Amino acid sequence: MTHYDVFNGDADGLCSRHQLRLCEPCEATLVTGVKRDIALLARVPAGRGDSVTVFDVSLARNRDALDRLLERGVAIRYFDHHRAGAAPAHSRLELHLDPAPDTCTGLIVDRYLGGRQRPWALVAAFGDGLVGPATALGLQCGYGPRELTVLAELGEALNFNAYGETEADLVVAPAMLSRMLSRHGDPIACRRDEPLVATLGVCAAEGRLRSSRRRCGALRRHDHELPPVRAAAAAVAAGGTPGLAAGRASGLLHQ
Repeated sequence: MTHYDVFNGDADGLCSRHQLRLCEPCEATLVTGVKRDIALLARVPAGRGDSVTVFDVSLARNRDALDRLLERGVAIRYFDHHRAGAAPAHSRLELHLDPAPDTCTGLIVDRYLGGRQRPWALVAAFGDGLVGPATALGLQCGYGPRELTVLAELGEALNFNAYGETEADLVVAPAMLSRMLSRHGDPIACRRDEPLVATLGVCAAEGRLRSSRRRCGALRRHDHELPPVRAAAAAVAAGGTPGLAAGRASGLLHQ
């Protein structure tokens, strides 16, 4: 039997999966992609006896593929916050859906787990732009402004990486990023200690700066800016020299 984890490559999808797998470890084949690549279920070659868990992928946009998997005898568990339309009722389908505007898939998984990995739910919510709900929940959990800032920075960095037409446009492939996260139980320590996250943080800051300057008509995007960062990130993810990778990424801020 093969299990597949299918998830959006943004912060919400990454952190939703990470929360569940910290509590329910599972050897899984990963199916993911850029933020805009939402027709992911069609890429799952599962058959009778296999299982699939889906995170932060629109059910409405994947309904035909979902129906085909169910017909083939696949058991599916589905976590998502997008509007699903008329969701199917099926004995092999377990749905955890909530389209409320103040939630995200990470918060849905958080409810499912009873808050056991809540810091990662906060990272998901910050990354998904739910600053108010994430801050309120974080304060209720006893986090101070400094800790919340770190969680928000991590969410923004993970989310920034997901924007691109294809995975070649990203700093690092979402599947590789998910495997990196699997080494970390504490998001604050991950933000502090993980060189790849530091690289993504630099890229996110540079991206915000370019966007701000473009809005003022002061800067045109240069396609040569991101490839060196992708190379640095890939080197770190593959176990390369963290200092060299971080230094190369940081240098982009001064170009």
